[in-house]
Amino acid sequence: MTHRVLGLVVLGLLAGCDQVDMDAPWTEAERALIASLSPLPDAPGSSPGNAWADRDAAAKLGHRLFFDTRLSANGGVACATCHVPDLYFTDARQAAVGVAKGEKNTPTVLGAGELPFVFWDGRKDSVWAQALGPLESELEHGVDRTHIARIIREHHREAYVAAFGALPDALEGASGDALPEHARPVPLGSTHPHQRAWDGLPQATRDAITEVFVFAGKALEAYQRKLTLPPAPFDRYVAALADGDASGGGHLNASARRGLRWFIGRGQCVNCHNGPWLTDAGFHNLGLPLSIGESGVPMGRTRGADEVKNDEFRCGSRWSDLQACEELRFLDPRFEDFMGAFKTPTLRNVAETGPWMHGGHFETLADVVAFYRDRPGGPLVGHRDLLLEQIDDDLDIDDVVAFLQTLTSPRPDSPWWRAPKAEANP
Repeated sequence: MTHRVLGLVVLGLLAGCDQVDMDAPWTEAERALIASLSPLPDAPGSSPGNAWADRDAAAKLGHRLFFDTRLSANGGVACATCHVPDLYFTDARQAAVGVAKGEKNTPTVLGAGELPFVFWDGRKDSVWAQALGPLESELEHGVDRTHIARIIREHHREAYVAAFGALPDALEGASGDALPEHARPVPLGSTHPHQRAWDGLPQATRDAITEVFVFAGKALEAYQRKLTLPPAPFDRYVAALADGDASGGGHLNASARRGLRWFIGRGQCVNCHNGPWLTDAGFHNLGLPLSIGESGVPMGRTRGADEVKNDEFRCGSRWSDLQACEELRFLDPRFEDFMGAFKTPTLRNVAETGPWMHGGHFETLADVVAFYRDRPGGPLVGHRDLLLEQIDDDLDIDDVVAFLQTLTSPRPDSPWWRAPKAEANP
């Protein structure tokens, strides 16, 4: 039985109880549901779209690229600018700031490979394809694939060759030296200077540039798969319960235990936040208002589903190492429930990754829990997810926050969590 189904089954049992002793010993059903939330896997799952996902040489190149500010229009933005290791690979901002300010909150990269779709609206279906989006975004890195290929050729050649073999012939010699300053395909942008420059290149050169660009994304994914987490206090609590220690080793205090009971029971949080990464990998319309800086209609998954089905780097494309695309096969952007829906984020390290929600709507975890309790207003577009039923008014916000704080893992003392040494990135 999947974590999601298990959660819904047990939740149905718990929600039918009018009175629950919040300090009572765990029932068998509660223990089963708690056990489904831990531990984190020892290693990330497979990445069939990236044949280099678990090769150390690719991860070493990705490590260098992740911290390289030369991969930006102003020379000051790297992946690590918004995905800061000390902040569990978020940035503590309401919305991301690259070469310009964006509209969406920066999600953590930790655990991203466990999701079938990434970005808040799911417009990419792999971590390596997601990594390419910000590079060519005019708000984030503000560069183009030709610039990326040139930086790799001039500054990361040795690491690239170690990971993927020789650079394509079209990027070497006289033809490579003659690359335009900027060139890339621009959808619906036939008059854009980058598109005009791209159209002026031979097909072999365009393919070579895109090949190196794709390998940059696959290297970045290989690096991110090295970012593992040690057990959080909650994981130690669950392990102690499984070993027969009814106190859970003392890893959760009374308030956090009550919060956990709310989480898996009358609070209904586990409906969407289930499994070891505490996410159903789905998309839900919460009825959130526009956040500061957001503009336009928040179409969410409706737009993301349409974009991923037409993405240049999606599963089944010439650039993907996976051609059997079950996740895309039945994906219908017209599905009514997609309207205004955004991805369920992981709750791992959630106490350290605010502000929260896709638009950075809330400054405190207490505000987040209060929003779910009170359900104010209505959605701007579409309908609020039917899973979001009214929560009892007597929900103790402090208890739920106390539980959420136990989901924070200590930062590992790992070189992957730090910028590579300067001499390794000339």
